[in-house]
Amino acid sequence: MQKKSSGFTLIELIVVIVILGILAATALPKFMGIQTGARVSVLSGARGAVSSAMNIAYATQTSQNLGSNVGITLDGLSIAMIGGYPQAWPAASALSGIYGAAGLSSEYSIVGGAAAGLGGTTTITIPSAPVPNSCAFSYTAATVVGTTVIPAKVGAPITTGC
Repeated sequence: MQKKSSGFTLIELIVVIVILGILAATALPKFMGIQTGARVSVLSGARGAVSSAMNIAYATQTSQNLGSNVGITLDGLSIAMIGGYPQAWPAASALSGIYGAAGLSSEYSIVGGAAAGLGGTTTITIPSAPVPNSCAFSYTAATVVGTTVIPAKVGAPITTGC
Protein backbone atom coordinates (compact mmCIF):
# COMPACT_ATOMS: atom_id res chain seq x y z
CA MET A 1 0.00 0.00 0.00
CA GLN A 2 1.32 3.44 -0.95
CA LYS A 3 1.04 6.51 1.23
CA LYS A 4 -0.32 9.52 -0.63
CA SER A 5 1.49 12.73 0.35
CA SER A 6 0.05 16.21 -0.01
CA GLY A 7 1.37 19.76 0.46
CA PHE A 8 4.52 21.55 -0.57
CA THR A 9 8.05 20.25 -0.34
CA LEU A 10 10.70 22.11 1.61
CA ILE A 11 12.44 23.20 -1.60
CA GLU A 12 9.23 24.71 -2.99
CA LEU A 13 8.66 26.68 0.21
CA ILE A 14 12.23 28.02 0.21
CA VAL A 15 11.93 29.11 -3.44
CA VAL A 16 8.69 30.99 -2.69
CA ILE A 17 10.26 32.73 0.33
CA VAL A 18 13.32 33.77 -1.73
CA ILE A 19 11.11 35.16 -4.50
CA LEU A 20 9.03 37.14 -1.96
CA GLY A 21 12.25 38.51 -0.41
CA ILE A 22 13.50 39.69 -3.81
CA LEU A 23 10.17 41.35 -4.58
CA ALA A 24 10.12 43.09 -1.19
CA ALA A 25 13.69 44.36 -1.63
CA THR A 26 12.78 45.81 -5.03
CA ALA A 27 9.46 47.34 -3.99
CA LEU A 28 10.56 48.97 -0.73
CA PRO A 29 12.63 51.80 -2.27
CA LYS A 30 9.79 52.58 -4.68
CA PHE A 31 7.33 52.69 -1.78
CA MET A 32 9.58 55.14 0.08
CA GLY A 33 9.63 57.34 -3.02
CA ILE A 34 5.85 57.31 -3.13
CA GLN A 35 5.64 58.63 0.45
CA THR A 36 8.02 61.48 -0.35
CA GLY A 37 6.08 62.33 -3.49
CA ALA A 38 2.83 62.33 -1.52
CA ARG A 39 4.23 64.74 1.09
CA VAL A 40 5.52 67.07 -1.64
CA SER A 41 2.06 67.00 -3.27
CA VAL A 42 0.35 67.79 0.05
CA LEU A 43 2.78 70.67 0.55
CA SER A 44 2.07 71.98 -2.96
CA GLY A 45 -1.66 71.83 -2.29
CA ALA A 46 -1.29 73.82 0.92
CA ARG A 47 0.94 76.34 -0.85
CA GLY A 48 -1.72 76.77 -3.54
CA ALA A 49 -4.41 77.22 -0.88
CA VAL A 50 -2.36 79.92 0.84
CA SER A 51 -1.70 81.72 -2.47
CA SER A 52 -5.38 81.62 -3.38
CA ALA A 53 -6.48 82.76 0.09
CA MET A 54 -4.02 85.63 -0.03
CA ASN A 55 -5.42 86.82 -3.37
CA ILE A 56 -9.06 86.24 -2.39
CA ALA A 57 -8.58 88.20 0.83
CA TYR A 58 -6.95 91.06 -1.08
CA ALA A 59 -9.76 91.06 -3.67
CA THR A 60 -12.44 90.94 -0.96
CA GLN A 61 -10.95 93.86 0.93
CA THR A 62 -10.47 95.90 -2.25
CA SER A 63 -13.99 95.19 -3.54
CA GLN A 64 -15.50 96.32 -0.24
CA ASN A 65 -13.47 99.56 -0.29
CA LEU A 66 -12.01 98.84 3.15
CA GLY A 67 -8.81 100.30 4.54
CA SER A 68 -5.70 98.15 4.10
CA ASN A 69 -5.57 97.18 7.79
CA VAL A 70 -9.30 96.57 8.27
CA GLY A 71 -10.20 92.93 8.84
CA ILE A 72 -12.54 90.99 6.57
CA THR A 73 -14.76 87.93 6.91
CA LEU A 74 -14.19 84.86 4.74
CA ASP A 75 -16.53 81.90 5.13
CA GLY A 76 -17.69 83.24 8.50
CA LEU A 77 -14.13 83.54 9.82
CA SER A 78 -12.74 86.95 10.75
CA ILE A 79 -9.37 87.51 9.06
CA ALA A 80 -6.92 90.13 10.36
CA MET A 81 -5.32 92.12 7.55
CA ILE A 82 -2.18 94.20 7.08
CA GLY A 83 -1.44 96.14 3.93
CA GLY A 84 -4.42 94.54 2.21
CA TYR A 85 -3.30 90.96 2.86
CA PRO A 86 -3.86 88.46 5.69
CA GLN A 87 -1.49 88.76 8.64
CA ALA A 88 1.11 86.05 9.09
CA TRP A 89 0.43 85.44 12.77
CA PRO A 90 -2.22 87.73 14.29
CA ALA A 91 -2.26 88.49 17.99
CA ALA A 92 -5.76 87.00 18.38
CA SER A 93 -5.13 83.50 17.01
CA ALA A 94 -3.48 81.72 14.11
CA LEU A 95 -6.94 81.05 12.66
CA SER A 96 -7.54 84.75 12.12
CA GLY A 97 -4.52 85.03 9.80
CA ILE A 98 -3.39 83.29 6.64
CA TYR A 99 -3.73 79.85 8.27
CA GLY A 100 -7.46 80.39 8.75
CA ALA A 101 -7.97 82.21 5.46
CA ALA A 102 -6.49 79.27 3.57
CA GLY A 103 -8.62 76.81 5.55
CA LEU A 104 -5.64 74.65 6.46
CA SER A 105 -6.40 71.63 8.64
CA SER A 106 -4.60 70.37 11.71
CA GLU A 107 -2.33 68.34 9.40
CA TYR A 108 -0.24 71.50 9.07
CA SER A 109 1.58 73.45 11.71
CA ILE A 110 2.86 77.01 11.85
CA VAL A 111 6.39 77.82 12.91
CA GLY A 112 7.16 81.43 13.75
CA GLY A 113 4.55 82.17 16.34
CA ALA A 114 3.84 85.54 17.85
CA ALA A 115 7.50 86.47 17.46
CA ALA A 116 6.91 86.64 13.72
CA GLY A 117 4.83 89.75 14.31
CA LEU A 118 1.93 91.09 12.34
CA GLY A 119 3.97 91.74 9.22
CA GLY A 120 6.48 88.95 9.72
CA THR A 121 7.08 85.61 8.09
CA THR A 122 5.39 82.40 9.09
CA THR A 123 6.53 78.94 8.01
CA ILE A 124 3.87 76.32 7.35
CA THR A 125 5.10 72.75 7.77
CA ILE A 126 3.91 69.18 7.51
CA PRO A 127 4.65 67.69 10.94
CA SER A 128 4.61 64.11 9.65
CA ALA A 129 7.73 64.66 7.53
CA PRO A 130 10.75 62.58 8.59
CA VAL A 131 12.85 65.66 9.37
CA PRO A 132 10.87 68.22 11.45
CA ASN A 133 10.21 71.59 9.77
CA SER A 134 12.03 70.64 6.58
CA CYS A 135 8.97 69.96 4.43
CA ALA A 136 7.63 73.50 4.45
CA PHE A 137 7.04 76.84 2.78
CA SER A 138 6.86 80.37 4.09
CA TYR A 139 4.28 83.13 3.96
CA THR A 140 5.51 86.68 4.33
CA ALA A 141 2.80 89.18 5.23
CA ALA A 142 2.64 92.52 3.50
CA THR A 143 4.63 95.38 4.94
CA VAL A 144 3.70 99.03 4.85
CA VAL A 145 6.47 101.61 4.59
CA GLY A 146 4.90 105.07 4.68
CA THR A 147 2.28 104.89 1.95
CA THR A 148 4.04 102.11 0.02
CA VAL A 149 2.72 98.58 0.45
CA ILE A 150 5.05 95.69 -0.25
CA PRO A 151 2.66 92.84 -1.12
CA ALA A 152 2.55 89.55 0.73
CA LYS A 153 4.29 86.59 -0.86
CA VAL A 154 4.42 82.82 -0.61
CA GLY A 155 7.92 81.39 -0.56
CA ALA A 156 9.26 78.49 -2.57
CA PRO A 157 8.65 75.06 -1.06
CA ILE A 158 11.41 73.36 0.90
CA THR A 159 11.23 69.66 0.12
CA THR A 160 14.58 68.36 1.33
CA GLY A 161 13.08 66.64 4.36
CA CYS A 162 9.84 65.39 2.84
